[in-house]
Amino acid sequence: MELETLAWLRTPDGARLMEVAAQAWTEHAGDPVRVAGAVRRVEPDPERAAAATTQAQLRERGVVKLGEAARLMFFTPDALEQSTRARVSAHRAARLAAAIPGGSVIDLGCGVGGDLVAFARAGLIAAGVELDPVRAAMAQANLDALGLPGAVQTGDATALDPRGFDAAFADPARRTGRGRVFDVDGWTPPWPWVLDLLDRRSLVKVAPGIGHDLVPPGVEAEWVSDGGEVKEAVLWSPDLSTTDRRATVIATAGLATLTDEDAPAPGEDGTHVRAVGAFLYEPDGAVIRAGLVTAVAAGVGGGLVDEHIAYVTSDDSFRTPFARGYRVLEELPYREKQLRAALHERGVGRLTIKKRGVQVVPEELRRRLALSGDQEATIVLTRVAGQGTALLVEPF
Repeated sequence: MELETLAWLRTPDGARLMEVAAQAWTEHAGDPVRVAGAVRRVEPDPERAAAATTQAQLRERGVVKLGEAARLMFFTPDALEQSTRARVSAHRAARLAAAIPGGSVIDLGCGVGGDLVAFARAGLIAAGVELDPVRAAMAQANLDALGLPGAVQTGDATALDPRGFDAAFADPARRTGRGRVFDVDGWTPPWPWVLDLLDRRSLVKVAPGIGHDLVPPGVEAEWVSDGGEVKEAVLWSPDLSTTDRRATVIATAGLATLTDEDAPAPGEDGTHVRAVGAFLYEPDGAVIRAGLVTAVAAGVGGGLVDEHIAYVTSDDSFRTPFARGYRVLEELPYREKQLRAALHERGVGRLTIKKRGVQVVPEELRRRLALSGDQEATIVLTRVAGQGTALLVEPF
């Protein structure tokens, strides 16, 4: 989209065309050809019509991540794909606001402003800088559309001195035209810039797979999951950190957090490998990334099934936001032929396969088992004390 087109979409005439596009999207069940036709009948300018049609599509997709606010916002396809879920950005903003009440934050590379929106909603004085002029204009438009204060300018985030703000936030790009970049030195801005930023009050969103060894001393690494999916890791500079490692789990019911202070010391309860008990617990991905599986084991009065496997077992039933629980029904044969016979004997036709620490592709195994019964079951394929094991379980 050109800047002129975006500016026109923000006029009263443009807003009316956006309403037409949104209504057509609903009436035609998201059929892009019919939506485009309906929009072109109202607006003959092909660029304006195409932009309105694209925005209607992106706004509908944005609702999944950002809620109803997305219906008022502007996006590019890439910016929407890279945007943070609203609940995750709201948590991050609320935590920063608690550390610097009423303070100011500069978003270095703000994209279309999703995180700026969260900061402003949290009561922070929010400003952004973005190299892409169209994205910068969209970020300002999004703040304005939602009635939120904040300012955005076009510029190079790496050339800006953030010391005039109480805190700085950055989310380095981890994709290129060839796909995802796993080497931190290939990020934009690169890792040395991130390390320099963390020397002052700042927070940096990074890939969830970041190695613990890359986290500088004094910096807190927080892994965040939303609805059971690990969404990000955030590095909090020393003057914002409260621990070394943290796992934050966000769900519809609320938010819960574990830190390395909750993990038992080596040799204490929760750190031992033990036999499988009556219950099995699958820790949340954020817990696993943060290296806090033993904290879950201690919390359920149990232990590990294997020194290197992120499954926890206990003799007791617990409800915990940090793990999904299963009742262990019985141990089944691990070898495929005997496992097939055992499942056929139990009349299983619909099978959920969970695995960890073993070389199994669930879809391929399910096809080879060729089950045809009426019963539904869940099995866990893993290692217990180093040995391949199959457990028949049921969620609770």
